[in-house]
Amino acid sequence: MAEKKVEETGVYDGEKHADYGVGDVHAARPRKSSALPVDPEVLRGEIFDERYETTKRGLKSRHAQMIALGGTIGTGLFVGTGQTLHRGGPAFILVAFCFMSFLIFCIVAGIIEVAAYLPTPGSSMNLFGYRYVSRSMGFGLGWLYFYSLGILVPYEITAAGLVIEYWSPPVNIAVWITIMIIVIVGLNCLPVRFYGETEFWFAGTKVIMIVGLLLVSFIIFWGGGPKHDRLGFRYWKHPGAANTYLEDGNTGRFIALLATVVLAAFPFTFAPELLVATGGEMQSPRRNLPTAARRYIYRLLIFYVFSVLAIGVICPSDDPNITSGGHGAKASPFVAGIKNAGIPVLDSIINAGIIISAWSSGNSFLFLSSRSLYALALSGNAPSIFKTCTKSGIPYYAVAASSLFAALAYLNVGSSSAVVFSWFVNLTNTSGFISWICCGIIYLRFRKAREAQNITDIPYYSPVGKWGAWFVIVSFTFLCLINGFDVFWSENWNVSSFFTAYVGIPMFFVFYGGHRIWARHDKWAYDPMEVDLHTGLEQVLADEVPQRHIEGPWWKKITLLWQ
Repeated sequence: MAEKKVEETGVYDGEKHADYGVGDVHAARPRKSSALPVDPEVLRGEIFDERYETTKRGLKSRHAQMIALGGTIGTGLFVGTGQTLHRGGPAFILVAFCFMSFLIFCIVAGIIEVAAYLPTPGSSMNLFGYRYVSRSMGFGLGWLYFYSLGILVPYEITAAGLVIEYWSPPVNIAVWITIMIIVIVGLNCLPVRFYGETEFWFAGTKVIMIVGLLLVSFIIFWGGGPKHDRLGFRYWKHPGAANTYLEDGNTGRFIALLATVVLAAFPFTFAPELLVATGGEMQSPRRNLPTAARRYIYRLLIFYVFSVLAIGVICPSDDPNITSGGHGAKASPFVAGIKNAGIPVLDSIINAGIIISAWSSGNSFLFLSSRSLYALALSGNAPSIFKTCTKSGIPYYAVAASSLFAALAYLNVGSSSAVVFSWFVNLTNTSGFISWICCGIIYLRFRKAREAQNITDIPYYSPVGKWGAWFVIVSFTFLCLINGFDVFWSENWNVSSFFTAYVGIPMFFVFYGGHRIWARHDKWAYDPMEVDLHTGLEQVLADEVPQRHIEGPWWKKITLLWQ
C-alpha cells in the first residue's frame, strides 16, 4: 500500500485518509517535545502505520451488547461452580460471588471510562497500558493476554469435548476436538461481523438457558417438580450453609470462605477485557461501550449472583455428582439438582447448552488472544508482521499465531499427555488477577492524565472512581498471593502443587521485568502532562454514527434492537 504524503502542517489529507478508517492526526493542541515513547510522532509511526490495513468496525450495537452479556460465560459458571459450592457451601458461594461481582463492576466501570474515550483500532488494555502508563506495562500485559487467552481456547474446546462424552458416543474425543477447532478458527478468519453474528446467537442461547435454569430452580424451590418435594432452604440446614476446609470450627469456615472467593473468580476471568477489545471493531464505540457498561450490573446480578443462589437451593454441597469429578454435565450443580428433583430429559438439554457455552467461550478467547497480539504489534512490542490485516480487517497472522494454541487440546486424548496440558492451564491460574490489577493501574494513570490536561469530553465516567480502582488493586493483589494458600498445609504440600498455584506470577514478571531492564532509562510511568490523549481522536469522532430514532408505534421501535 502506498504511503500517503503528509502536509507541512502534519495533518493527513482527510479525504484520502478516510479510506483507512483510522485516525492519524496530530494532537488537538500544541505539545512540548518529549523523549518519551508516548510522543505523538511515535504513536503515528507505530499504532497508526499507514502501510497496513487496519481492523474494521463491523460489530453492530446488538452484537456488542450481547457479547457483553454472555461472551465469556462458559464452563466456569455452569460446571466449575460445582467445586466452589462443595468447597464453601451455599452461603459462602453466594457471599463470594457478590463480592466478586462488585469487584468486576469496579473494573468494568474503570476500563470503559478509558476505552470509550479513545477506542482506536487495536483497542485493548495492553494498548492502553502502553499509551497511558509505560512501554513495559503494555509489553508485559500484552504477552500475558496472548499466552493466557491462547491457552484458554483448548481448555474450553476440551471441556466441550468432555461434555459430549456424557452421551457416551462411539466416536473418539479427538474427532470432536478437531471439529470445534475448525469452526472456531474458521469464524475468527472471517470478517468480524461474522464473529459478532455467531456470538450474538451463542450468547443469546446462553442467556436463554440461564434464565430458564433460574425459572426451573424457582419452581423446584416451591415443590413444583415431579416429586412435589418443596425444597425451600433445606440444603442450607443440611449439609449446612457454610462448610469447613482444612481445619475445624470457625477457623475451618474462614479458610473455606477464602478458598471459595479464590475459586469464584474463575467464571469471571477476562470477561471485562472482552468488552474493551470489541471497542476497536465496534460501530459508534463512544456510545455503545458506555451503554454496555451501564447494563453490566444486570449481567452480574442475574447471571452470576442469582445462578449461585439457585444452585445453593437445589443442589446439596455434598452431592456425589459434584464431588466425584464427573465429566460433562454430571459435574454441573444445575444438572445434579434437576436430576434429584426427578425431571427427565432436561439434563441432556442443559448438556447441549454447556457445549455451546464452551464453544462460544473458546471463540471469544481466540478473538481476544489474536487482538492482543495485534495490539502488541501496533505498539511496537511484537513483530510488525502481526499488524498485517486483510482488506476486510482480519489480522490474519495474529489469528494464525493464536490458533496454534488450539492444538494443545489434543494433549487430552492421552491420559499421560493430559498432565502436560494441565501444566499449561496452570499458567493462567493467576493471569486474571494480574490483569485486573493492571486494569486498575491503567485507569488511575489515565484519570490522572486527563485531569492534569483538563480533558472533559469523556463519554463515560466511572461511578466508583479512584476508590473503586484502589479497592480492585488491593483486593486482587491479596487474592493473587493467596491463590494457592492451601498447599502450605502439611497434608497438601508438594512442590508440584506450589508450582501450579503460583507459576503465573513469575511468568508476568519475566515479561514485564525483562522489558524494564531493556528499557531501563524509561520512567516507571509517564508524566501525566506528557500522556498523548489526542492522537486518533479526530478520526474516532468522525466515525461515530448518530443514534437512530424511530417514530411511531412501539412495535416499530423494537427494530432498534436489531441495529
